[in-house]
Amino acid sequence: MKEVILDTETTGLFVKDGHRIVEIGCIELEDLVPTKNRFHCYLNPERKVSEKALEVHGYTDEFLSKQKKFSDVVDDFLNFIENKRLVIHNAEFDLSHLNNELALLGKGKINSEDALDTLSLARDKFPGSPVSLDALCKRYRIDNSNRAQHTALVDCDLLSKVYINLLDQKEPTLNFQNQDNEKTTINSIASNQYYKKIIKPTEDELKLHKHYLKNNLKKNFFN
Repeated sequence: MKEVILDTETTGLFVKDGHRIVEIGCIELEDLVPTKNRFHCYLNPERKVSEKALEVHGYTDEFLSKQKKFSDVVDDFLNFIENKRLVIHNAEFDLSHLNNELALLGKGKINSEDALDTLSLARDKFPGSPVSLDALCKRYRIDNSNRAQHTALVDCDLLSKVYINLLDQKEPTLNFQNQDNEKTTINSIASNQYYKKIIKPTEDELKLHKHYLKNNLKKNFFN
């Protein structure tokens, strides 16, 4: 199963105040294992960055003014996430900004049902405890020392490790291929079920088995 760990940085908190996206980062996972496929871009938001946002990510107006606009990367972005589940920490925030950018271009919105919110997952698992990305890194002993400022790809990398721990899955999901090309899947992420091929013994094997049991039962009884 392919998923995309996604994070954005913005000029400010609220779309209603006219804030825009300044960075998008995506890391693809396949059965919880990061692939080499990544999507990353800085964006010209065509407006000033708020002081609070500047403190968080450090991207200046001058730096961002030289970057591409969302309209320049939107097709590549949509192609990258197509048919993949999005994994986002505080999905409501990121999706509101992404859907605002898409709406400005007259494109359809990303369905929230296509996203898994790790913030909600963490709140359910640790009610009443801090569940920020930093707090979860501390809980799971994940090194976040390179997160002096929030940057999309760094946050995606940390979230991918947090996500695996939230699923209680320390090791990646394994897919084994048997000789007749039928797959055995261990730890299915969606349902946590175990599937295997059932092999029935032949009539000859059953006869040999009964013969073995009969002889061994007699031997054990008389011994």
